[in-house]
Amino acid sequence: MDDKSKFEALRKSPISSNLDDEQCRVLAKLAQPRLLGNDEVLMEEGHVDNSFHVVVGGLLAVTKETGGGDWLTLHILRPGDLAGELGFIDGRPHTATLRAAGKTTVLSFERERLEGVLEQHPWMVYRLMQNIVQAVHDIVSRMNNQYVEMTNYISKRHGRY
Repeated sequence: MDDKSKFEALRKSPISSNLDDEQCRVLAKLAQPRLLGNDEVLMEEGHVDNSFHVVVGGLLAVTKETGGGDWLTLHILRPGDLAGELGFIDGRPHTATLRAAGKTTVLSFERERLEGVLEQHPWMVYRLMQNIVQAVHDIVSRMNNQYVEMTNYISKRHGRY
């Protein structure tokens, strides 16, 4: 995947929503493309790494172990979605395993590479971090809404169920 293709893929993702074209081109040069085969693990629950990923093709399943080698799919990440952003920010172990659902392409970003351009492109890195925080905020909001809906369903409140 060349820099132009990476640029175009990043432009379709919320990760570049407040970046100008020059900043997005710099970001594209930092991206490492990775092709995953079906069921290939991108990141494993309990492990720590210093990277985050943007899904640019295919799907990633967010999974949890259920015991005996089985796993449960909690969510599906689609092109444009971020993966591993919390571990990238806080350095804590991942709370789920991400595995490809079919052939999947991601663009990976390592902390060291982003830190390497911090002095030359501080606003790009700042805006990138704003976009990551916004993505996390969106996830938390969605989870809160799902929790309320589930609670209403279980308690059969509000006449909706």
